[in-house]
Amino acid sequence: MLPPRTDADVPAYLDALGLPGLADLHVHFHPDRLTQAIWAYFDRAEEHYGTPWPIHYRASAQERLATLARLGVHQVPALTYAHKPGMVADLNAWCADFAAAHPQVLRCATLYPEPGMTEQIQEAVDDGLALVKVHVTVSDLAPDDDLLGGSWELLARARVPVVIHAGTGPQVRGRDVSKAGPEGVGRLLATHPDLTLVIAHLGMPEYDEFADLAERYPRVHLDTTMAGTDFMERSAPVPPRFLGRLQELRSRVVLGSDFPNIPYPYAHQLEALHRWGLGQEWLQDVLWHNGRRLLAERAVA
Repeated sequence: MLPPRTDADVPAYLDALGLPGLADLHVHFHPDRLTQAIWAYFDRAEEHYGTPWPIHYRASAQERLATLARLGVHQVPALTYAHKPGMVADLNAWCADFAAAHPQVLRCATLYPEPGMTEQIQEAVDDGLALVKVHVTVSDLAPDDDLLGGSWELLARARVPVVIHAGTGPQVRGRDVSKAGPEGVGRLLATHPDLTLVIAHLGMPEYDEFADLAERYPRVHLDTTMAGTDFMERSAPVPPRFLGRLQELRSRVVLGSDFPNIPYPYAHQLEALHRWGLGQEWLQDVLWHNGRRLLAERAVA
């Protein structure tokens, strides 16, 4: 079985694996104004990252949803995040409206350490919240901030998966990453050990340290976002010896892509995972079964 080289190859690749689709837990949708601001930031990627970062899927929200459907992503996360105070309530309201308008879109939310956060999350949980995104570096937040404590408790009890970008990579010039890294997440888990955390980007570049947390806490997962791609191997390569740990953690690795803000076709993420050579059963679990299980556990809870 050959890996997909283009997006057009993806459906046949999934058929060969016996999978009905992809359970991608790391997909972004934002209000249009914020989307345009994020794309403008990536247009200046050479200033921020030292390398170009051309957005491969620069299209309308409807076109992006159609692309995901063709790829086999049938339950679509709409992950967003706040980069300053006063944004989070409007973002979470937008997430609710976007999910209500599109049946394939999961009800999502984000966190920011400010008063009223617990009440927002309680309302979202009552409304069927399926997935949360937290971006430690962009939001400049400490995972164990006291203002987030009530939200973490609610999310742990409801088994809502939280996709958390807590690694210090990708490196951005001049960005303070002192609140990122495994230490803050470790403190959070010591207080809330039942949290369902999905560590974005396998925790890059602190791969081993975040894998340690996954081994220690049974509800910690790792997502594959950008890991192993040609683009990211230049700056944050996955050590060959780490692949053995990913094999051992097979039930705790889930697919993530960062669609649409990626500088290559979606198929390349699948190709990167395939060429790790971890086997068909590993791919079946990572591309489909593990992510579906997390979403199903939330639905049952």
